[in-house]
Amino acid sequence: MRTLHDLGDLRATLTQHRRAGKRIALVPTMGNLHAGHVALVETARRHADVVVASLFVNPMQFGPSEDLDAYPRTLEADQVKLTEADCDLLFAPSAAALYPNGLEGQTRVQVPLVSEGLCGGARPGHFDGVATVVTLLFNLVQPDIALFGEKDYQQLAVIRKLTADLHLPIEILGVATQRAEDGLALSSRNGYLSEAERATAPALYQTLMSARAALERGEPAPNVLDRAIEALGAAGFAPDYVELKSAELGPVTPQTREAILLAAAKLGPARLIDNVRVTLGQ
Repeated sequence: MRTLHDLGDLRATLTQHRRAGKRIALVPTMGNLHAGHVALVETARRHADVVVASLFVNPMQFGPSEDLDAYPRTLEADQVKLTEADCDLLFAPSAAALYPNGLEGQTRVQVPLVSEGLCGGARPGHFDGVATVVTLLFNLVQPDIALFGEKDYQQLAVIRKLTADLHLPIEILGVATQRAEDGLALSSRNGYLSEAERATAPALYQTLMSARAALERGEPAPNVLDRAIEALGAAGFAPDYVELKSAELGPVTPQTREAILLAAAKLGPARLIDNVRVTLGQ
């Protein structure tokens, strides 16, 4: 696997692959890789001839009180994982390379509607940062397919809308959430948890599964969601939201059959998110 830091080197390398008729896949990451990221790369390997992973801790998507400085940078360990997953190229640019005019002077991409509420409500400007950096990466790599984890469901919806609205010729593939044996969704932020908090953390997924069962039995959604919030609080979380949305993140109506149940909650220093699919009207 080659690691590239320069934008010109990346473009020149990928131009050669493109001229040879190779199909290119992109897996954007912020590094500190775990088995969920590896699953994205392995899935990309099955869909493309050339797999490119990007590693960039994007300052634009962090709020002023969030953990940008504390976010783990583990380049060497990440290179080992990507090499073992049969990744071809790692693109690891600096912030100065991607944002040469600084954040204040940077053109931004905003995706309306789907960015609002949920994590977008709790983290103002977060999805503008995500949409901007993903658009930059799409422009630089020009992939045929890009892969994102379904754990970040709202992010995946934002990227799908961005791609459709800008008529980008890129297939967006969501990959199922990878979980630990106890059900906890794999996340780089799980590393912030103490031993006791890590033992508590699977309660987030367990609460969602219990709520899903109640919704699929036909219990009223407001009651189920309130009960889930109470359960998370009793388990030691500081809940941010538990919400039921359509699969497209619109409101649930009496005609909605495929829905998504999403939650975010703080546990110690970590803000954990998760979601499960729900089939309504059985």
